[in-house]
Amino acid sequence: MVETLGQQSLFSILVSLMVLVIVWWCIQSFRFDVFVKDPDGIKVKTLMILTTLALTHLVTSFILNYLNWATSLRYLF
Repeated sequence: MVETLGQQSLFSILVSLMVLVIVWWCIQSFRFDVFVKDPDGIKVKTLMILTTLALTHLVTSFILNYLNWATSLRYLF
């Protein structure tokens, strides 16, 4: 039981890190300079980081919830 919990936690961390890298890579192509006055300022960098973390949380939650639901379907029958 404890081993399974540890494996699930490790898998969740790895998925989160993988999604974080992908989201950061995608955010780099987005042009924030169209929406802000100083595109090289600290506020824009902070906005990019917070946007990346928010999107990472959303995508990771979706993936892990979907995986959990898919594995729980075997208990339906």
